[in-house]
Amino acid sequence: MIDFHGQVAIVTGAGRGLGRHYALELARRGASVVVNDLGSTMHGDGADVTVADGVVEEITAAGGRAVASHDSVDNPEGGQVIVDTAIRAFGRLDVVISNAGIFNSIPFEQLSADEWRRMLRVHLDGGFYLSQPAYRAMMKQRYGRFVFISSSAGNFGQPMEAHYAAAKTGLVGLSNVIAIEGAEHGISSNTVLPTGFSRMVTETVGDEQFLRESGFMRAIRPDLVAPLVVFLASKACNFTHRNYSACAGRYARVFVGLGHGWLATADSSPTVEDIHAHLDEVSALEPFVVPDGIVDEVLEVCDRLGISAMPGDAEISFPDPTPI
Repeated sequence: MIDFHGQVAIVTGAGRGLGRHYALELARRGASVVVNDLGSTMHGDGADVTVADGVVEEITAAGGRAVASHDSVDNPEGGQVIVDTAIRAFGRLDVVISNAGIFNSIPFEQLSADEWRRMLRVHLDGGFYLSQPAYRAMMKQRYGRFVFISSSAGNFGQPMEAHYAAAKTGLVGLSNVIAIEGAEHGISSNTVLPTGFSRMVTETVGDEQFLRESGFMRAIRPDLVAPLVVFLASKACNFTHRNYSACAGRYARVFVGLGHGWLATADSSPTVEDIHAHLDEVSALEPFVVPDGIVDEVLEVCDRLGISAMPGDAEISFPDPTPI
């Protein structure tokens, strides 16, 4: 059995929906859990401390260990306090599941700058504000697991969700870099793109009859997402820098692939017309590779051109301080 005895986990947005299931499953498997939730509406309004407190009561009533956190992730001070809460209560920090978020639907042409920034502040900025102090704590103990809750809305697109999609896909970039830099410290980072029945679904769809009668809505039970998230948070997960989808009991890897493409000769100066002429090669989906970082792409192109990535015998290393 994969267990978390002796480990400490933070789960943000853990008072309801998917986050609650993550917290309960971690606690059931022995983790001490910081249940973080403001108790706000799906649009981010108001606060209710009983939302997080109720999940703590569920965990402790079952014999587990948990404390509540009512701090917001949308500012640096809140992120630090959440991490401090874990260390003060339980002495260490092993797992962070970054799940807190808000949601609303707005047509792109009507999306205001304030609405754009508010969404990014909670999801993307909040992911950073929490993960940085957590990362520092994990570095000291040379172990840690991050699971960022991203969304198919960003990776694949969803109408009326430009702000939400951008924020959620930004977490993939954050996770990628944490994975690369954290590897030498025993820290892994992966993302999950969940589909689960929650307030986000009910408030977006709105049609109660459809929600009751739809086979798909019945199939996307939120508890079906938890096994994947909890596995990625465990010691049994020995990889990093990946993305996974969980939808109605179907679990699958999501990846960004780099096609083989068309390579102009080293001494040529390709024109717009050349791109047009070779568009089929440029756009081909196969063959492809899944790079582990920006350096992989550079090295692959250099190899095909027959040139060295660096002057002389120097090796290229990550991170490269020069933007490409």
